[in-house]
Amino acid sequence: MGESSGRKRIQIDVVSDTVCPWCFVGKKNLDKAMEQSKDRFDFEVRWHPFLLSPSAPKEGIKKSEFYRQKFGNQSESINSRMKQVFQSLGYEYDLSGLWGSTLDSHRLIDFAGKQGFQKQHDLVEELFLNYFTQGKYIGDRQVLLEAAEKVGVEGAAEFLEDPSQGLNEVKEELGRYAERVNGVPHYLINGKEEFSGGRPPEAFLRAFEAAAK
Repeated sequence: MGESSGRKRIQIDVVSDTVCPWCFVGKKNLDKAMEQSKDRFDFEVRWHPFLLSPSAPKEGIKKSEFYRQKFGNQSESINSRMKQVFQSLGYEYDLSGLWGSTLDSHRLIDFAGKQGFQKQHDLVEELFLNYFTQGKYIGDRQVLLEAAEKVGVEGAAEFLEDPSQGLNEVKEELGRYAERVNGVPHYLINGKEEFSGGRPPEAFLRAFEAAAK
């Protein structure tokens, strides 16, 4: 991602939650599409928050228990399907660890975005890997801090110490997309092409072409 003369600019706004598996799948397919067309376009990706479970507990509960509560008898088949999808991308879908509030992760993502869209994009990737493939709880401050440090987000420790920092920004973002987005992942490309779901790379490539016209 970046800017270079001679290539058309593509801005991609992604509305996502950090515990949404199809958001991770969509990101990997988006990354593939950007890599395949980097000689034609300059990309800028901006991530925006969405809360699939606004009342999720801060302390977290076992991920496997949450899925049983949410999906009932279908939980095993759904998890089996996700394992297959993740394996097709080269990852192991990890059902260990905790599920809970994602608000702090969105605060951190917004904070990272102020240091550059590439750094924000890298942080989103790291948090997805933490939650889906490493059994880490991304509601945990230390997990968030380690992810931020790994991708070079500066000042994360001080930022995370104060739960009020970045909160208004995230709430404003949530409000901005509340009526527009019915589900995530949701993509807006150059303010023109718009769609939702874990689309394949080809769908993004077509949208890039249409948005660049």
